[in-house]
Amino acid sequence: MKSKVYFTKTITPDKVLELYKMNGKALTGKTAIKLHSGEVGNQNFLKPDFWKPVIEHVGGMVVECNTAYDGERNTTEKHLVTIEKHGWNKYFDVDLLDAEGPDLELDIPKGKQIQKNYVGKNLANYDSLLVLSHFKGHPMGGYGGALKQLSIGIASSYGKAYIHGAGVPEEIWTADHDSFLESMADAAASITDYFKENIVYVNVMKNMSVDCDCCAVAEDPCMKDIGILVSLDPVAIDQACIDLVYASDDPGKDHLIERIESRNGIHTIEAATALGLGSREYELITV
Repeated sequence: MKSKVYFTKTITPDKVLELYKMNGKALTGKTAIKLHSGEVGNQNFLKPDFWKPVIEHVGGMVVECNTAYDGERNTTEKHLVTIEKHGWNKYFDVDLLDAEGPDLELDIPKGKQIQKNYVGKNLANYDSLLVLSHFKGHPMGGYGGALKQLSIGIASSYGKAYIHGAGVPEEIWTADHDSFLESMADAAASITDYFKENIVYVNVMKNMSVDCDCCAVAEDPCMKDIGILVSLDPVAIDQACIDLVYASDDPGKDHLIERIESRNGIHTIEAATALGLGSREYELITV
């Protein structure tokens, strides 16, 4: 059976909540709400007020993790300052999952490139997961969506280097590229195995730059906004976003497509599908 992906062209905070409710999945227990806090200087990340209605409805804890590259989020001290600067703790309680060690090690028995994923130990405090993703390009992954949030997004600072290096953290920027993409899929599998069916995914196709929200100096968006998608399937929701980019009549899409294709971004979806994370076949339900 095809996975259901709910879609609307109307991009507002209330529409995020409306589609979340239509999805029909009630997250149980204590919910971790993973989003991107935004690198200092980045103009494209989705701000706290945009996510506020759905976060308040779910009633969970906003969670983030430290980065593995130089910037304003690569240490707990700097990241907490950034969270304050960007206004996240004005509205929400925020849990920096890897604020202090040791990391929680998750097994990946079917991993193609890595058999361990290293995440902040505080992840063990949660029973369910809401993945809030800003869909856009990415300098290394080609694109960033639900699968990247599950993998690089939830990994600890060390875990990020481990994924990028395909199991060799010292090769964070030099590892074989497709092996890095497959490692992202492996890491994502460890998170879906951990939370089982207790995950909901939201992708917002807004401010679509070729660059990630992790870039302090990022290009401005290259194409018009497309919409909001919600699903229980991380593969289907990312595939739907890719398909919507290709189907767009916006000439600016060529720049984003070049970024995705030049980094073989679709391979993360292929690898995740091979691991059984979801289906590339989906039913797009337009609202």
